[in-house]
Amino acid sequence: MAAFSVFVTRTFQSKLLKRDKKFNVWVEKVFDQLSVNPFAGKPLGPKWFREKKLENFRVYFLVFEEKKTVYVVNLSTKKDQQRIINSIWLLLGTYKKELEDLLEK
Repeated sequence: MAAFSVFVTRTFQSKLLKRDKKFNVWVEKVFDQLSVNPFAGKPLGPKWFREKKLENFRVYFLVFEEKKTVYVVNLSTKKDQQRIINSIWLLLGTYKKELEDLLEK
């Protein structure tokens, strides 16, 4: 049984729909991995802010240990990496609130 639940933002979901089947299969494997090992991937500063990459793409996620939850928040290419990381930092409070709302449902 999975130790952590994995949730995604609408932003991530809409970007994922534009990717090919191979990428979507990889993302499903990443979700399975994160449910067992939420700290997989490369840390982006603090332990709880991380990324996984496949070729030119990066998947960004936040780990909420106390809630046993991983929140996959965005997806980018290497070219947009820093812009997306900066936006995640700006929206961190929003992501925490969104996740709390999801967990209440």
